[in-house]
Amino acid sequence: MRPVFADPKTDLVFQRIFGEEPHKALLIALLNDLLTLSAEHRIVDLDYLSPHHAPRIEGKKVSIVDVKCVDAQGTRYIVEMQVLNVEGFDKRLVYNACKAYVGQLGTGGDYPTLNDVVAVAICDFSLWPNTRGRKSNVPMLSRWRMTEEATGSTGFGQLRYVVLELPKYAAGTAPVSMVDKWAYFFREAEHLREIPEVLAEGPIAEALDVARTYRFTEAEWDAYDRARMEEQDARGAVALADRVGRTEGKIEGKIEGKIEGKIEGKIEGKIEGKIEALLAVLSARGLRLSREETDQVRACLDAHQIDQWLLRALTASSTESVFEGKV
Repeated sequence: MRPVFADPKTDLVFQRIFGEEPHKALLIALLNDLLTLSAEHRIVDLDYLSPHHAPRIEGKKVSIVDVKCVDAQGTRYIVEMQVLNVEGFDKRLVYNACKAYVGQLGTGGDYPTLNDVVAVAICDFSLWPNTRGRKSNVPMLSRWRMTEEATGSTGFGQLRYVVLELPKYAAGTAPVSMVDKWAYFFREAEHLREIPEVLAEGPIAEALDVARTYRFTEAEWDAYDRARMEEQDARGAVALADRVGRTEGKIEGKIEGKIEGKIEGKIEGKIEGKIEALLAVLSARGLRLSREETDQVRACLDAHQIDQWLLRALTASSTESVFEGKV
């Protein structure tokens, strides 16, 4: 039995709500609310850029909507929905913004023609976890730009970043601000059986209406269902890699009984855990390796390389696309 609303964090649904021309008013509302833009700076229109203009993303556990908005400065916005906390996500966010900025300058272009870029990331994890004793924890919605260290004066505002960390939502079932309402929408939409009173008006009610599962064709529902299963596989693979890595590392460390042995055990255990998770995902998706290829994968000692293989394996259609033609 289908739920009433589909999960807006899933790529297919996120693109359906915010990445299609008929619903662009919803993306405009989301951006205006997250950036709390003043009346004279609010976005009034936007143009979706061609898919090939969007930055290339390893994995595919991220949804990207790349738009150029009509506002006072002609700013360009890259909006991302990131489900899994992958290593280096913050660096990738910076990379994508920088790539979008310099990508505007064609052959013979002039620097004054460059428009500002704002990277907006909605994360289903805490990028900066709050901890006790820290003087200043990062809030659920954070906005970042460059400042002068001694005075705090702002400058070099050509690149800005806005991050919404959904696990930090604390308003319960009674959100008041629009930011809280959007966070509530992303977190709880798939669990709702009807539109609650606090979301019954405005753009979020419209977004929920677009996410109603009865509007999905059978093909769209099958694609959504597969995406949800792949997401669960991905979460399970990450958990397995962490659990196996910790266990193997502890065992190896105890056997050695020395500081050097403990460190080496943790590193080797972590890598072994990642490899087992990779092989499990490949098997679950029907992507078979020969015994020789499996031995070559097990011999890999580069944890970063294994992470890249694991991310590709989650959506790849062949082993060649996982290993880029070679193991």
